Amino acid sequence: MQPAVEPPSRWRQTFTEIIGGSVMISILAVVLAMVAGGILIALTDENVQKASAYFFARPGDTFAEIWKAVSGAYVALFQGAVINPNRPDFVQQIKPITETLTFATPLIAAGLGVGLAFRVGMFNIGGRGQMLIAAACAGWVGFTLHLPWGLHMVLAVIAGLVGGGIWGGIAGFLKARTGAHEVIVTIMLNYIAFYLVSFLLRTPVLQAPGSNNPKSPPIDATAVFPDLLGPQFNLHFGFVLVILATVFVWWLLNRSSLGFKFRAVGINPNAARVAGINVKNMYVYAMVISGALVGLAGVSQVLGTVTTGFSSGIDAGIGFDAITVALLGRSKPWGIFIAGILFGAFKAGGFAMQASQGIPIDIVLVVQSLIVLFIAAPPLIRTVFRLPDPAKPKKPKAPKMPVAAANREAVAK
Repeated sequence: MQPAVEPPSRWRQTFTEIIGGSVMISILAVVLAMVAGGILIALTDENVQKASAYFFARPGDTFAEIWKAVSGAYVALFQGAVINPNRPDFVQQIKPITETLTFATPLIAAGLGVGLAFRVGMFNIGGRGQMLIAAACAGWVGFTLHLPWGLHMVLAVIAGLVGGGIWGGIAGFLKARTGAHEVIVTIMLNYIAFYLVSFLLRTPVLQAPGSNNPKSPPIDATAVFPDLLGPQFNLHFGFVLVILATVFVWWLLNRSSLGFKFRAVGINPNAARVAGINVKNMYVYAMVISGALVGLAGVSQVLGTVTTGFSSGIDAGIGFDAITVALLGRSKPWGIFIAGILFGAFKAGGFAMQASQGIPIDIVLVVQSLIVLFIAAPPLIRTVFRLPDPAKPKKPKAPKMPVAAANREAVAK
């Protein structure tokens, strides 16, 4: 008779899920990318290269220079992104964290849009086009209509959300009605939006009067996002809007019937169709909401960051960075929120690292790219850090048989 096999305890199962789950994979992907970035910093540092020339004579010098280069770079990154105690007053010391949140604002908004599309099984690669259309709509309302404070800002935000939603909805409509792949459609819409906005910036519709440059007039003060912490900081009301947007997306996906349909379609559209869900409509609704959220990133740029007038480069690559943010956040609203702040810290700290240490800003871009690479390969992370796979739990070990019982069984055989 085989002895009964004891199942693993609930606490052991929970521990396995935590250390092998998606959250831990994302954290360790960032850690591994930072380690790889440190190796690149060491390899490209001139002092390290000089010390390595006589490595076998004095190896300590090489290791000291490696530590000096890597630690100096990451300390500068931290001081440029979180807090810099070396500055003279408290306002200047905490300014880096406000810069991080300012950079993170459009990244979070766009990441929420991309992540929402991911949850429905769609790839919204059209962030650039949706941001440009939203920025053009919000900017046109911002410098053309002269309305009281508050009302003007609200109308400009709504115009931007509507513009981004319509531009994203085109891809959803074409997928639902014609079967066109949303990746191809959104990429093509990026080009259409870019050249359309570039054209409008050379016409009286968007171009500043009396200017030969393809740039819009400045936004009226009544439509500009107010500063959250005063004029000495760049953090504006757009950050509050992305917090509200994060709460809205969380509620939509986890507490609403529409969100349940979105998740059902994302898991298995065929099963959702059999259950009575109109899958085609879900594609359209998802892309409209996704485009509006990405459009919020364009709105925050034109009404909060670049208020002196915008050009066709106002998207600043945020539409593509949002894909990375959504992947790092596992397409979950609060995960995207944290990932957006992390990438905002990379942007803010990267400039400080370049200014103080002479480290190329491209190193930060390499780290961001490596994060995506490692997130896309969970088995690699589990192998490097020897993490268990929750999907393949270890077989519980059979309890040891007492010696007396084992002897009796042997005699019986």
